[in-house]
Amino acid sequence: MNSIVKKTAHAHLPTHYGLFVITVYQTIDKAEQVALTMGDVKKQPIITRIHSKCLTGDTFLSLRCDCHDQLKKSFEAIQKAKNGIIIYLNQEGRGIGLTDKIKAYVLQEGGMDTVDANTAQDLPADARDYKIAADILKDLGVTEISLLTNNPDKVKDLKKHGIKIIKQVPLEIKANKFNKNYLLTKKNKFGHLLKNV
Repeated sequence: MNSIVKKTAHAHLPTHYGLFVITVYQTIDKAEQVALTMGDVKKQPIITRIHSKCLTGDTFLSLRCDCHDQLKKSFEAIQKAKNGIIIYLNQEGRGIGLTDKIKAYVLQEGGMDTVDANTAQDLPADARDYKIAADILKDLGVTEISLLTNNPDKVKDLKKHGIKIIKQVPLEIKANKFNKNYLLTKKNKFGHLLKNV
């Protein structure tokens, strides 16, 4: 199957966690996706985090989700190994977009969980597509990874698209009073491997 991503730019990116290379890809719809790589990606299986964009969590440090903390822990794991990949997918709100995600917040404040808040808007519970990530990995020459995730669907979908998951590494974040129900929904409705919630 043909790749649905095209490389458009790359450069060095010094960060608090070390020196990365940032590579930008575009999908067919012109959405921009990012791969951050450190070290020799040919040394496989390589630690990999596939992270969906979360403006509220990653940038504004919202406590409603665990996204920022998962991203931070991923950077720390790669820094420690001096080798790894973060793929940052432009799939806000599990793929529904920022506007609908914020509308879903209102429904959640009325008592719905994240799944029901999406379906109440005639939206899928999870609209993400991991073929994008698989195609980026293949473009980087990567086919075997140690995946930082709690999400079994992510593992299954990547395998379907030709990526070998040699190891699934848990990335569990301690719950707070704002995200406990969010994490319980991940566990109970999506089957995420969460032991401490």
